[in-house]
Amino acid sequence: QVQLVESGGGLVQSGGSLRLSCAASGGTFSTYTMGWFRQAPGKEREFVGISGWINGRTYYADSVKGRFSISRDNAKNTVYLQMNSLRPEDTAVYYCAADRHQRNIVTTDSREYDYWGQGTQVTVSS
Repeated sequence: QVQLVESGGGLVQSGGSLRLSCAASGGTFSTYTMGWFRQAPGKEREFVGISGWINGRTYYADSVKGRFSISRDNAKNTVYLQMNSLRPEDTAVYYCAADRHQRNIVTTDSREYDYWGQGTQVTVSS
């Protein structure tokens, strides 16, 4: 069974930065597309970005493009979400997720992901 554990969340001022980590265990990390999603209070879970299983190719939601970046270290079974220029509207619980199906398309639908972490809270104060 694959387990994902996020860390690195916290409280930060607007304009600040945070780096989230997601450590995976129990599976073949290098073959997974790793996605980041977030959910703010009263809102649906939304796609943030992914690191594809092929060469770690990344894709981002328009709302975070140019501010967030995703990287992965397959040797450490870990994916990272670097968040810069944070805004109050980035406040949410952030989740990492793994898609094991080795798709050749960008997967932004949370229903396509097989494994999920417990989430980590990110709060951006104005």
